[in-house]
Parts: sequence; structure tokens; C-alpha cells
Amino acid sequence: MLPDKIFGLFSMYGLMIGVGIILCFVVLYVYGKHAKINNKFLDFVFYNGIVSIIGGFFFAYLFQAVLDYIKNPSAGFHFQNLTFMGGLIGGAVIFLIGYFIFRNKYPKGEILKLLKIVPCCILIAHAFGRIGCFCAGCCYGIETDSWLGVEFPSHPGVKVYPTQLFEAIFLFLLFGLCTLLFYKRDFKYNLPLYMIAYGVFRFCIEFIRGDDRGANILGMSPSQFWSILLILGGVAVIFLIKYLYKKQTLEYANVSNSSQVEENKIEESEIKEKTEEKLNNSKEQENIEEGEIVKKKNKKNKH
Repeated sequence: MLPDKIFGLFSMYGLMIGVGIILCFVVLYVYGKHAKINNKFLDFVFYNGIVSIIGGFFFAYLFQAVLDYIKNPSAGFHFQNLTFMGGLIGGAVIFLIGYFIFRNKYPKGEILKLLKIVPCCILIAHAFGRIGCFCAGCCYGIETDSWLGVEFPSHPGVKVYPTQLFEAIFLFLLFGLCTLLFYKRDFKYNLPLYMIAYGVFRFCIEFIRGDDRGANILGMSPSQFWSILLILGGVAVIFLIKYLYKKQTLEYANVSNSSQVEENKIEESEIKEKTEEKLNNSKEQENIEEGEIVKKKNKKNKH
């Protein structure tokens, strides 16, 4: 664990966050190329993603500050700690706002390709972020005598569950699964898979979290409350993706039918032109033959 700054310049927490963000965008471009996402749209996602991450950090601090204030108003309103759920929700909202503003500038259907990749980007960044939490000694678990227990500098002589590492391992495994499904199966539902799987895991691991996370909501920890919403949102996204693919299929079918109708019209027009041309040629030939017959008759009459 390295809670102190390395060489007096940066903390291990900050380093892991930075590594996670860099890998997030590496995954975006590598997987995006494999999915044949439009290059201009991929660049837009990159810049929109940067804005969303910055905004996500703000909301991560804001959500936690609100929860802390509700629990203890006398301490005042302070931006001190952050919560991943707040950052995820805030960042997602900012990204969607940017997408809906500029979506008409890019080819249709690209967002469906992106939805297969986004969970992988989030998972790799989040996994390294949790390693950063372990190094910083935050987001720890409850006290334990188990061999799994870890003693943090902030709690000398007390062993607690390293819930940060438990979560990091889960996130890496889920990242591997989503990647495998994307490359081997071209899986359409990576996003709801991530939302539901992480929601269930986060809800469960909250039972052994020991750090203060703010005021409870309906008898649950804030993260458990947001986890339930995340799971429900994941179920809703399954139906949304089905609808979008069905809509895309119908649009392609309509375009194909329109193209076929145009082709049929062109063929009919060409056939009509050829028929008229044949009729005209036939009439011309008949006129020529009639003219020759008339000439022959005239010659006979002269003789």
C-alpha cells in the first residue's frame, strides 16, 4: 500500500486512475476498429468521453458531498470524498447529452456498435481505480480475523477485508467475459450484462464494507440503493437494445425495398424504351418495304 506520494509528485491512487483512463481509451480504439465503427464517430466518442469523465468526477464528489451533508449537516457541505456510482451516473448523463446533440452528424447504427464496447472501457478503468483505492487505504471492508484481512496504515493493529481488491478482481473477470463475448460472439448485450452483474456484485459487497459512505437510503447504503436502480436499468436496456436492432432491421428492409422498387422502375423503363425502339424500327422497316413495293409497281406501270 502506498498512501503517500511517490517521489513527492503523485500518489499511487492518482497513478492507477491515470492508467485506468488511458487503457479505457486504448480499449475504445482497439475494439472500435474491430467493430468497424466510423472513424469520425469514434473520434467524437473520444472527445465526448473526455468531457464525460471530467464531469463524472465532479458528480462523484457532488453525490458524496450531498450524502455526507444529509448525514451530518453540522459539518457543512464539503467536496472531500467521491463515490463511483455518482460518477458513473453523472458521466453517463453527460455522454448521452453530447450524443443526442451531435448524433445527426454521424451514420445511423454506430451507437449500437458502441454499446458492445462501452462496458469494456468502463470496466478496465474501474478495475485499476479500485487498485488505486487499495493503495490509498480507502473503500475498505469491515474488521475480520480471516487470513484475507489486511492492515491499513489508517487503521493500525486492525485487520479489515480488502474489498477494493475483491472488487478489482471481479471487474477484471467481468472485463474478460465482456471482451470474450464481443470478439467471439459479437454479443449485443454487453451493456446490460455489465449493469446487472456489477449491480448485483456491488449490492452484495456492501454488506462487508466498513468505511463511512454517507446517509442510508430506505435502510440501505447509498451504493445498494443505486445498485438496485442499476440492475433495473440493465433490464430496461435489454428491451431498448432489442427495439433499436428491430428498428434498424426495418429501416434496412425499407431502404432495400425502396432500392428494389427503383430498380424495377428502371428495368420497366428500359424494357419500355427497347419495346418502343423495336416498334419504331419495325414501322420504319415496313415503311421502307412499302416504299420499295411502290417503286417496283411504278416501274412496271412505266414499262
